[in-house]
Amino acid sequence: MLRHLAIKDFAVVRAAELEFGEGMTVISGETGAGKSLLVDALGFLSGLRADSGVVRHGAERAELSAEFSAPSGSPAQAWLADNELDDEGQCQLRRVIRADGGSRAWINGRSVTLSQLADLAGRLVEIHGQHEHQALLARNSQLDLLDAFARNDAERARVRDAARAWSALLHERELLSGQGDVSDRINYLEHQLAELQREDLSPAALEQLVASHRRQAHATGLIQACDAALGQLAGDDTPSLTRQLQQVRADLARQAEHEPRLRDVDGLLDGAAIQIEEALSLLGQVRDDLDGEPLQFDALERKLARVHDLARKHRVPLEGLQEQHDRLAAELDGLRGAGERLLKLNDEIGAARQQWRDAAGALSRTRQRAARALGDTTTALIAELGMGGGRFEIALEPQDGERPDPTGAERVEFLVSANAGQPPRALRKVASGGELARISLAIEVAALGLDAVPTMVFDEVDTGIGGAVAEIVGQKLRALGAQRQVLCVTHLPQVAAQGHAHYRVSKAPVDGMTQSAVEKLGAKQREEELARMLGGVEVSKEAHAAAKRLLANAVLTSCCRRGSDVSRDEAPSVRLRD
Repeated sequence: MLRHLAIKDFAVVRAAELEFGEGMTVISGETGAGKSLLVDALGFLSGLRADSGVVRHGAERAELSAEFSAPSGSPAQAWLADNELDDEGQCQLRRVIRADGGSRAWINGRSVTLSQLADLAGRLVEIHGQHEHQALLARNSQLDLLDAFARNDAERARVRDAARAWSALLHERELLSGQGDVSDRINYLEHQLAELQREDLSPAALEQLVASHRRQAHATGLIQACDAALGQLAGDDTPSLTRQLQQVRADLARQAEHEPRLRDVDGLLDGAAIQIEEALSLLGQVRDDLDGEPLQFDALERKLARVHDLARKHRVPLEGLQEQHDRLAAELDGLRGAGERLLKLNDEIGAARQQWRDAAGALSRTRQRAARALGDTTTALIAELGMGGGRFEIALEPQDGERPDPTGAERVEFLVSANAGQPPRALRKVASGGELARISLAIEVAALGLDAVPTMVFDEVDTGIGGAVAEIVGQKLRALGAQRQVLCVTHLPQVAAQGHAHYRVSKAPVDGMTQSAVEKLGAKQREEELARMLGGVEVSKEAHAAAKRLLANAVLTSCCRRGSDVSRDEAPSVRLRD
């Protein structure tokens, strides 16, 4: 849950720090005071894109930070451990947005990307904006909401994977079928491969061919060099290196008895003599190999020319000829087996289609059960929210299953009847703004709390309602606060009275510049704020009395529902009369 939120130089807020506890916290204030800025701050800490416009005028940067509790075993703590960002149970998100538009983000003091910030925040906080109910009009959003309610992640993944496999096979069949008559191409490939197969094109064979050609091309110079070396090392006409070495060893041997180290010299010379003998042997072999026929060089010349011609023809380097051969051979095999592959593909497509239908059928069954449950729960809730006789249903409309659809075998349509006796019609066609807001809130209350996100933020989702309905909305949010931490920005006193804690946002000119301030309200201040919300500019005694009744009723209703729920902040403001 959210423990601490700090804001500096953000929009019209110079500096603010808020502490949060369990239950429901409400945030109120006059229109334009900046109530939703606290929600915006959490949004940017959740990875939303930002620009320089959010930096307070005259400041260099805006700084936002939030501290959450992430108990051991929670999804957030597991994410921190997996990403090596764990810091002894700490969970701090921080973001700096500069006046030039750039920004940086940190988790537990270590720099991270916005994607990482969003990943972690998605496990910590869920924000519901005042315009979010418009998303309910989109059918794809309706389908996503139903699947979220049904917890269909695994089923949707199986349908999506099956659809991809089926689509890939259909695409392959279309490509093969579109090739038409491939006999000309087969003849061309057979001719090309016949030319390539006349030569040994392996890298080792080509390397040896080039080396042999180079050796034969320089045979004369090589023979002369070998003959000269043989003569100098072991020739008979001039003093050779071998005889000179033997003479040196003999001379030193006669003096070795006077200097023992000369024996070590003799040992080294003996090793040198052995190396020279081995060199002479290898040199002789090389010299003998160079006595080839002139016709051998001509054969090498013609063979190398043929290989170079092939490389130019196929527009590949010499060493790429073998790869070209393999590529053409693979294409030829594919074309020759196209007919067989088409027959096999038809069988594979039939199996893939059935696999998708099985997965889609399982998904449909879970959707049908979830649609009934969500419809019944939402119908009961909209009746409590002032739409007695209204009915909410979810229709599942089958789609053509002859093409793979990664979302399943049906479309979803939310249907509503605002009054008893009227047939349900599409939500996007019949609901007014106020009705849509109430239906949206009912669906959210019915569907929320299914995941492990510990903090839920509502930004003026109570727009368009009032009176007794507003009080019921507040009660629903307070009840939700018994399971999750709830933060609610509201302009309705009936909702604000239901909070376990209350913050007020106000604005005033400071040094010629408008600034917003945030303060936590005590018992008496809460009463005054509710009276202001009830009475407008001039707060009457009647407004104060009504504010007291709202606070008393909120605590009394909560006590009746859960035994006792009176916080230390609330208790002093509750005075019941006989």
